[in-house]
Amino acid sequence: MTKPPPMPTLSSLHEAEDSNRSDNRSFADVLAVHMSRRRLLRGGASLAAAGLVATPLAQAMSLGWDAEYGVAAGHKAIPRNIGARPAFQAIAVNRLDTVSVPPGYSARTFLAWGEPLFSDGPAYLDAGLNTAQEQAQQIGAHHDGIHYFPLRAQTGERQRALIAMNHEYIDAPVLHPAGSLAEDGSRTPEQIAKEIAAHGVSIVEVRETDDGVWEQVDSKRNRRITAATPMELSGPVRGHALVKTAYSPDGTATLGTVNNCGSGRTPWGTYLTTEENWAGYFVNRDAERPREQARYGVPTVNSNYRWDSAEPRFDATTKADDATGDYRNNPNTFGWMVEIDPYAPAAIPVKRTALGRFGHEGAIFPPARVSAPVVVYSGDDANNEYIYKFVSKRAYVLTPLLRPAPDALDVGTLYVARFDDDGTGQWLALDIADPAFQAAAAAAGVEFADQADVLVNTRLAADVVGATKMDRPEWGAVDPLTGMVYFTLTNNSARVAEGVDAANPRGPNPFGHIIRWREDGDRHEALRFAWDIYVLSGAEGAGVVLPGTADERPLDADNLHASPDGLWFDQGGLLWIQTDMSGSQLGEGPFGNNQMLAADPVTGDIRRFLVGPVGCEVTGICSTPDLRTLFVNIQHPTGSWPDGGDARPRSSTVIVTKHDGGIIGT
Repeated sequence: MTKPPPMPTLSSLHEAEDSNRSDNRSFADVLAVHMSRRRLLRGGASLAAAGLVATPLAQAMSLGWDAEYGVAAGHKAIPRNIGARPAFQAIAVNRLDTVSVPPGYSARTFLAWGEPLFSDGPAYLDAGLNTAQEQAQQIGAHHDGIHYFPLRAQTGERQRALIAMNHEYIDAPVLHPAGSLAEDGSRTPEQIAKEIAAHGVSIVEVRETDDGVWEQVDSKRNRRITAATPMELSGPVRGHALVKTAYSPDGTATLGTVNNCGSGRTPWGTYLTTEENWAGYFVNRDAERPREQARYGVPTVNSNYRWDSAEPRFDATTKADDATGDYRNNPNTFGWMVEIDPYAPAAIPVKRTALGRFGHEGAIFPPARVSAPVVVYSGDDANNEYIYKFVSKRAYVLTPLLRPAPDALDVGTLYVARFDDDGTGQWLALDIADPAFQAAAAAAGVEFADQADVLVNTRLAADVVGATKMDRPEWGAVDPLTGMVYFTLTNNSARVAEGVDAANPRGPNPFGHIIRWREDGDRHEALRFAWDIYVLSGAEGAGVVLPGTADERPLDADNLHASPDGLWFDQGGLLWIQTDMSGSQLGEGPFGNNQMLAADPVTGDIRRFLVGPVGCEVTGICSTPDLRTLFVNIQHPTGSWPDGGDARPRSSTVIVTKHDGGIIGT
């Protein structure tokens, strides 16, 4: 009998199999040349001077507000002159089992794992004692991406909103009672049902009272979306032979969403949740996996959680005469971006296949421009994978509800990035109708039947066109004041020491870095861009801000950090950087627990704002429109935070406010 694999660890669930076998250039090779030839982008000051400034309409549109839910609802806008930021006292690194914030600020736990969606719902029970049925009525596990959707404030309230947030995965020893897990990693049907219910998305209505206290509201909009929720497929892959299953013989639907990591808010006010390391939820025991599974690392012995033992839809092994009799194609219905309307609790979530299938870390929308295409950026979080963007065919049209045509994210072109040595780059179309793509596929000896085949095999298509291998591209963010696009490249243990030189001094790359680019003509739908490195992360003496510019400065005690992951610009133009260290990097050395920093992208001033509890990842951030309240997610703490004592750790949102009620960061 084949010995089953060990129980998945935190790090193994965050890092998918490095399945990129292409000979495309890695970003390390490009960076080695570019760092000594930088000339197109010389520091943040020149970027601001270049005139890439969003128009007032674009800034308003980027907030996604409409007549029912917008500024008319009483949400205060940000004062025009909010002062220089960051202006708080940077806090020191630490390994405390609490959330640390600067003097003058407070952090309060909110919406922790296991809290009921309604006041009369099942209460959280420590020691993993809640049932699967109860978990389906409670906040999910392992909080990640989060967004704030405003609602009309009522009497006695300062603000009211919907909070939508992701639940990426679970820790089985924390979720279940002690001693209930089998040594071989197998699960009972009840345990599997509970794990499925702990995944997905929570949508919760909240309000801020006149006393300044945030509280949950019993609302018809409160709901859980889990790994068992019915989903529709839309776009080019809908109805294709590659997504036909026993659940959906016509290939138009699937069940559930998993490994929901980063997220995004559309300009028309819906929520996009992304499916990242989804492949490990399945198993295929056939003698040979099809390319649409092998390139993504679908296991061949056992799935990570063994859900296939009770839920056949997680077993991709061939068991019937054709695909409509089994679940061989079910993995092809995962790896997408999922659109959810938080304001419509009965709306079925939709997987938007035109945006590509890979390990999506986020969904980044630049400010929408009337009569211009909608653009979405996303990174593929695995060693040596790529950065993508989707450009809609339909132009964005201003309507009374700021909503586009229903298929705005279904018709358009998916592109992948190539970073060139001279500091420029190009977006390469993954479009079977594009002659350049046809030529590249022919030269590589790779055949695609149609555009659906291209999208199901997005990684392979990107290999074919010669995209640049990156160091785990994760979250992205667009500067609302300049339009610059920023992306975190968390780390890459696969970079070899032989690649080290004066301009590219780290191999492997344990610390990661942040890249940024400016699209040609200041149009996010452009096909060329100019790129630069904003931060090379690391310890004192190993990290540097604005490398290769006149403003270059080393990281110091106030901002040293490693493994940048979460990334978000607030409405005032402050860049928030969240880290996801693991293993020895987290347990020892100079960095302490994972943290969140605030950065001025023009001056390069970076300061540590928050340090999380023991073992956690700091991930997911959003704010109220007036920038006086931050919502920050704390994922997979390993001590006893937030309840303390002998309690089990619980992922949670924390509410950060300033004692004087002022704007965060001032």
